[in-house]
Amino acid sequence: MSGKPGLPTTTVLISSVGRRSQLVECFREAFRELGIPGRVIGTDQDPERAPAAHLVDKCHRVPHCGNPQFIDEVLRIGREEGVHLIVPTIDPELAVYANARERFLRHAITVAISDPQTIEIASDKTETNEWLLENGFSTVRQDTVKNVLDNKWKWAFPLIMKPRFGSASIGVTKITSFNPLEDLAGNPSDYIVQEFARGAEHTINVFVENGRCVCAVPHRRIESRGGEVSKGLTSRDSNLIRLGTEIAEKLPGARGALNIQCFVDSVGKIKVIEINARFGGGFPLANRAGAKFPRWMLESLLRMRSTATSEWEDNLLMLRYDSAVFIGGSKILR
Repeated sequence: MSGKPGLPTTTVLISSVGRRSQLVECFREAFRELGIPGRVIGTDQDPERAPAAHLVDKCHRVPHCGNPQFIDEVLRIGREEGVHLIVPTIDPELAVYANARERFLRHAITVAISDPQTIEIASDKTETNEWLLENGFSTVRQDTVKNVLDNKWKWAFPLIMKPRFGSASIGVTKITSFNPLEDLAGNPSDYIVQEFARGAEHTINVFVENGRCVCAVPHRRIESRGGEVSKGLTSRDSNLIRLGTEIAEKLPGARGALNIQCFVDSVGKIKVIEINARFGGGFPLANRAGAKFPRWMLESLLRMRSTATSEWEDNLLMLRYDSAVFIGGSKILR
């Protein structure tokens, strides 16, 4: 807890807190900068094994987001803990929270989530691809497994095979033959196939408020691990900033923090591959560069003067390393 004595405490709940220790610290930093008392609590399916669950002020166990009791339980925790803001962090829970946003608002709890339409577009890679094409954004060629196998002569290797509703790069595979696709005969609709995007991979972190993109921060993904950037460099590329802004403002009901993944080839052509309607794993780089999304969220929530800005530090390099949480007397594996 931090801030001036006598002021009411603002409580932020980070849902599926998992390994998001740096996002926890970004919100704590925002409380310190604003000079207000604040708590950061979390929820997780397995808080004993979630590192960041041991770094928040308090963490609650919740069922899987697909469980019918999930929203009831989060709402109970929110009311019990005096939560003001909920920050979802993983793709499977986004639609659940988006559809329940008004229910939370009735209890004075704001969920940092875009409207269901944007969540649907971002969560389904088929919907993402179709929306990008319909709105004139350059993207990779993509099709169903069946259509690719029926028209093999139209495709050149390597190709990318990925789950249609996947996240965190789980199941994303670079393939050099049709064998992996043929092995999916039992459930081909669960996967899509994309052409291999060449060039440097970039993420554009965007912040949307009242339908306007107030900040777009591209960074180059120099190295990734487990679907998250481990080495990244901010890049004030005007084409990427313009692209991120246009996508964010065209999405129906985008709100708060989102990120857009794309590749830039050797001649500067950009191809968008994914949209994520949540904080990205590499967001702490944008935050350190000056794009203080958590602070801006709190300012909006508390009706404070906004300090949102499009100014941030270019060529800021982030090099991540492993740290650890040690829990004495643990009986997790006994």
